[in-house]
Amino acid sequence: MLARRPFQPVKLTLSSGQSCEIRHPELAMLTRSDILIGTGLEADGVPSEFKIVSLLHVTAIEPLPSRAA
Repeated sequence: MLARRPFQPVKLTLSSGQSCEIRHPELAMLTRSDILIGTGLEADGVPSEFKIVSLLHVTAIEPLPSRAA
């Protein structure tokens, strides 16, 4: 999913009801048990913070419209 080109932005829905958007593949890193998601993208392209989300809590993955569309 993160390696697909062209990249398709996605929304992750979590078991808590919260959701996280991944709009750029460079802002997400997948491990065996978690996904790290950069948030608060600064003007220099560096995220100001990141979230660590357990894959066990991801209940849905939905495509988002591309901002270029």
